[in-house]
Amino acid sequence: MADDLKSGTTSVDELLQMVVFQLGGEEFGVEIMKVQEIIRMPEITQIPQSPEYVEGVINLRGKIIVVINLDKRFNLRSKEVDEHSRIIVVEIGNNVVGMIVDSVNEVLRIPASNIDPAPELVMSSVSKEYITGVGKMDGRLLILLDLAKVLNKKEVEDIASLA
Repeated sequence: MADDLKSGTTSVDELLQMVVFQLGGEEFGVEIMKVQEIIRMPEITQIPQSPEYVEGVINLRGKIIVVINLDKRFNLRSKEVDEHSRIIVVEIGNNVVGMIVDSVNEVLRIPASNIDPAPELVMSSVSKEYITGVGKMDGRLLILLDLAKVLNKKEVEDIASLA
């Protein structure tokens, strides 16, 4: 704060809270405000003739939620579901969707100044269209997902009809 006063600025760097998770050997983050909860892998009921990235549906306290596999969505190499696998329950549009991830690491606070726009040549195998930026923390790079773009409008409608 003293440095802010010396430089004449009074704005404090905004901190973004991100849920950090592993997927295909890379670290990703989503805004914590978009995450409803994180659950262990329950029994998933498959849905015939659903898109390849849709694993099926789960019953979460009486609510039917469609679960998507982000590995398949992003064409990453899938790892077997194990005791570290989790489902991150998020809201996309007006729909609640579960996303299977390899593991959830932590909740991290990142100063907004440490987030850069996604570079043109993203070193991730995830398409740039799904990425809002790249966060830099202690020598780590964190790929920030734009949940609104993980599924397009038609896919969100299709998923809503599955539930």
